[in-house]
Amino acid sequence: MIDALARALTALLLLTLAGCATTGAPRSAAVSGWASSADGTRKLAPLSPIPLVAASPASGTVVTVDPARRQQAMVGFGAAMTDASAMLIQGLPAAQRQALLADLFGREGLGIAFVRVPIGASDFSAEHYSLDDMPTGQADPDLRHFTMAQPLRHQIPMLRAARAANPDLVLMASPWSAPGWMKDSGSLIKGRLKPESYDAFARYFDRYLDAMAAQGLPIRYLTVQNEPHFEPADYPGMRFDPEERARFLKQALGPLLTRRRQPVGVLDWDHNWDRPQDPLAVLADQDAARYVSGVAWHCYAGDPAVMEQVRAAHPEKDVFFTECSGGQWSPNWGEVLGWMTDNLIIAPSRAGSRGTLLWNLALDENHGPHKGGCGDCRGVVTIDSRTVAITRNVEYYVLGQVSRFVRPGARRVASDGGDGGDGDLRHVAFVNPDGRTVLLIHNAAAARDVTVRDGTRQFTASLPAGEVATFVWAGAPSLH
Repeated sequence: MIDALARALTALLLLTLAGCATTGAPRSAAVSGWASSADGTRKLAPLSPIPLVAASPASGTVVTVDPARRQQAMVGFGAAMTDASAMLIQGLPAAQRQALLADLFGREGLGIAFVRVPIGASDFSAEHYSLDDMPTGQADPDLRHFTMAQPLRHQIPMLRAARAANPDLVLMASPWSAPGWMKDSGSLIKGRLKPESYDAFARYFDRYLDAMAAQGLPIRYLTVQNEPHFEPADYPGMRFDPEERARFLKQALGPLLTRRRQPVGVLDWDHNWDRPQDPLAVLADQDAARYVSGVAWHCYAGDPAVMEQVRAAHPEKDVFFTECSGGQWSPNWGEVLGWMTDNLIIAPSRAGSRGTLLWNLALDENHGPHKGGCGDCRGVVTIDSRTVAITRNVEYYVLGQVSRFVRPGARRVASDGGDGGDGDLRHVAFVNPDGRTVLLIHNAAAARDVTVRDGTRQFTASLPAGEVATFVWAGAPSLH
């Protein structure tokens, strides 16, 4: 009887120990990893589990992650649902379309949680249009001809399908131009917003927000103009200098948005790293700055370091990275993988960015459809318009190395050391709402072993030259 009781107690103890092992007890904890190689032979490939052991002196490269030093809450990572992207995805056979949407937005796929939406046409539209076009010489100050007919054809159905795959999807919207009758050019091409059109343009935004909300697609963030220092010659665009944006914000758009039931964050700039003085000029106007929740950045000129400089001047404002496109001008897989990871994911996140958006979610084999603008841009995926074959491009894997693992609401946390002063090991760390720690790391130098220390624990990973890797482990305290 006593022997039977002893055996039962022993069995119970073993089961308890086994249960501890599955819930992250130090003696059995492991780190999961996924990696993409510079030569493209591995793409988001799972790595063998790495033991998470008690910290001890380590030689060589050491990265220290401190989950207690928390920074910004993350909104997410993703790309733009342009008209071109929506048309291509919608045109897939139903089963293939559903599978692609699940792969891009679903929890078991990339988990894209952040999407940019053009208001009206961009260069990646089959035709140029606004949501209130009028014949030349006519105006519509009461917006009686406002219509969502074009977005309802492709963009809205595919956004709704994306949101069905990821109910946490956050949308940001940007116009490429005000309606032509609001501008001094009288056209969607080039020109500036006329001061007498400020009120109508603010109400144009308001009508758009209502229309999207009615479709179950609330807009969380707005920019007042895509690339306001660029007037393209062959697709919609509008010059909108800092003084003009500040007047528009404080005189028209800002007061109108404060009356809305659901808050909408306004992001200034939405243009390149090369002119930090422009968003700083808007933020220097206190009456305008009160309506600005953050600054948005693009990649096509300048140095990403300015994001941190502007944030240091205005730490109360959010940072977002909202556009960069890959293209045939840069065909080398390893170079694009490393550059985008460094400059579009790691640098913005370390500068306080709450999310990164690439440009087109999908393009076809001819880098379109588009009308004007970029003729050799590359989407996150390529959908062949003839065969409907889908190619996952390097941008897919750049996103995947972070979007699959960093959940909305995650906090960026401190990660220090490891580069030996030469900047050839870049990294950023997050703690998810469920308490898991995520470390994204790019080894831009020769192959090396890297020891990652997390408080009293550590693990060591071997990183080949050019490797981009994501490591995930349990143990950080819950955020909730």
